[in-house]
Amino acid sequence: MDKKFSPFSAMSPSQYGASKLWLLSVLAVMAFAASWFYPDIKNKLSTLLGGEEITASADGRAKPEGGKSGKEGRGSKGGKGGGEGSRNTPVSVGEVSNRDVRFTVQAAGTLMALNTAVVRAKVDGELKALRFTEGQYVQAGQLLAEIDSRPFDAQLNQAQGQWARDTALLKNAELDLQRYQDLLSKDAIARQQVETQAALVRQLQGTVQADQAQIDLAKLQLSYTRVTAPISGRLGLKQVELGSLVRASDPNGVVSITQTQPMAVVFSVPEIHVPLIMRQLKLGKALAVEAWDRDQKIRLAQGRVSTTDNAIDVATGTLRLKATLDNRDGSLFPNQFANIRLQLDTLKNALVVPVQAVQRGAAGTFVYVVQADNTVQVKAVQLEAVEGDWQAVIADLKAGQQVITDGADRLRNGSGVEVVKAAKP
Repeated sequence: MDKKFSPFSAMSPSQYGASKLWLLSVLAVMAFAASWFYPDIKNKLSTLLGGEEITASADGRAKPEGGKSGKEGRGSKGGKGGGEGSRNTPVSVGEVSNRDVRFTVQAAGTLMALNTAVVRAKVDGELKALRFTEGQYVQAGQLLAEIDSRPFDAQLNQAQGQWARDTALLKNAELDLQRYQDLLSKDAIARQQVETQAALVRQLQGTVQADQAQIDLAKLQLSYTRVTAPISGRLGLKQVELGSLVRASDPNGVVSITQTQPMAVVFSVPEIHVPLIMRQLKLGKALAVEAWDRDQKIRLAQGRVSTTDNAIDVATGTLRLKATLDNRDGSLFPNQFANIRLQLDTLKNALVVPVQAVQRGAAGTFVYVVQADNTVQVKAVQLEAVEGDWQAVIADLKAGQQVITDGADRLRNGSGVEVVKAAKP
């Protein structure tokens, strides 16, 4: 069979050696250039060429770098990288402690006025004066508005005139009856006439009594021209203007009043807490309530539960509660939203950890405890009440131990850690 053609087959030994040396020189220069920009290629080439790194001499020929093998070079570099990879994980820690923790329930509530009244005119008439300022706090019985009283003064005068006339008729009838009775005692008059006169007296007495009722009614109507506050509270915006005709049937009335001291709040709690709530109320214990703003940063007011609804809402599985809040400064308004914290109990000297230390996994809740050798140990915990930044737990922990609060994502049981920041208690 014919031999395969090779470009070196026609060369003499001297030509072949020169060509091979030239080719190696070109490869060495290319390797040097590649290693300048890509150091990893240099190491790979050194491995292929017997474990020696390739350098280029001044004349451009390939030259092995003596005394430094590729394996040793990788080993020294890899050792540095391995040292970085084996460093302890930086973490922040908090301390386990004992303290009293309030057992609270969070709920969304709506503020309500304890009482609300729409001030309406009880008689029809022209509005002559407004004696209040919108948004003003008023007391029960305080004058708010005045209606033109002249028509009602006339009605009172008419009733009084009718009473005076009928009273005079009654007086005259009583005198006649007295004369008839004297004559009857002398047998000078018929008994029937005396009895008729007595009936007339009784009739006039009824008329005078009716006239007195008309006077009282006229006086009452006249008093209604002075519109007063039925309850104490804060006024809203006026609904009428001076000079307008107000009517007793007007649904908007003159102005509205809301009793905002104390303020009421209505909220719902899950039915799982109902037994404890009812037990506390039956014992006469005050269930403290706090109202906070939407961001739960500012406490708006404090109070206590006053009553509960009479049935659990089956649609939501919750029970509605009503509480009264102190609103002396007038900062609370009806229909205002508030985050409610209902305190059901207090856990005395409970074992607590920072809230950030609690981790959750397939096995449940747990914390990472820092050991003396800067390794971590997983400890299962059972959660109880939470208050602010503290979580009450039942666990095999002791006060003073450190638990991981930040940096626990990369940890496992037995991982090494380096505490870089301790959480503030």
